[in-house]
Amino acid sequence: MQTTDNSAISIITPSYNQSSYLKQTIDSVLAQDIPGMEYVVIDGGSTDGSVELIRSYEDRLSGWVSEKDRGQADAVNKGAARTNGEIIGWLNSDDLYLPGAVRKALNYLRDHPEVDAVYGDVLSIDGEGKLMNVMRFAQYSPQDLMSFCVISQPGVFFRRSAWERAGGLDLSYHYLLDHHLWLRMTAGGKFAYLPEPLAAARFHPAAKNRAHTEDFGKEAYRLADWLLTDPLTADLAKPIENRIRGGAAWLDAHYLSDGGEAGKSLKAYAKAFSLFPERVIEDKNRLALTALMALSPKAAERVFQNRAAKRLENLKEFEHYLYK
Repeated sequence: MQTTDNSAISIITPSYNQSSYLKQTIDSVLAQDIPGMEYVVIDGGSTDGSVELIRSYEDRLSGWVSEKDRGQADAVNKGAARTNGEIIGWLNSDDLYLPGAVRKALNYLRDHPEVDAVYGDVLSIDGEGKLMNVMRFAQYSPQDLMSFCVISQPGVFFRRSAWERAGGLDLSYHYLLDHHLWLRMTAGGKFAYLPEPLAAARFHPAAKNRAHTEDFGKEAYRLADWLLTDPLTADLAKPIENRIRGGAAWLDAHYLSDGGEAGKSLKAYAKAFSLFPERVIEDKNRLALTALMALSPKAAERVFQNRAAKRLENLKEFEHYLYK
């Protein structure tokens, strides 16, 4: 089915000193071939050649700006204010949309007017664009999201009405700003899962998910406190307080493990197990690898590389999404 009003979607790319990846990001959006689609790039005053790159696309963009801002949340909020689409997509300057992703999301939301946001699976790629993993999700309830079942931001498309109801992004969050937004959107709204890959998230040393692993846990604990005290969420959150606090500890453990902080990660896993053992049991392979990392980093690296090689063998069916 084709949609009727293609101008009803706006895509926002916040950018800051990501010239190595920005061209691929912009190309992946423009390749969506949605007539009338708004696309704006909000740059935070880059000094690495990004501005010249953005300017080279000026005639194909709905608008762009390069000026100092207060971070990613501020940039996305600016982009939303500069656009008019009924539906919004937000794609960071090192991530990619997969072919046809915007059309699929737009069609889904048009066919399901009761849904406020739709999200799909997301491929993990490295700095060179090579496939590393597939982040598969499920149909999550508001309680699941409160318990830190985290969905990958580039695979999410949402209605402007939900954005406005939530009040946009909170500038005081820098790492879980997207999850905070989803939690506010689901308070009175509905998210739906589209079980196919829509985007690719890039994992590289300078990315926040690699360079600031300890900060994700700090914001998770802050989010847990907010969920349990804010009038918007407290009534639903209080009956599952252990799940929420355990989920925050699990997320902290997960990112600390990614950052090579095995000892700190194991402490966070222990805290998570005391509150929400089911989540830790689900993550038993990562827990075992983290424990091995604490005993022998070299042995853990060998196990990790072997697992990664086997995982890649099972991911061949997804390569066509990246290499069309």
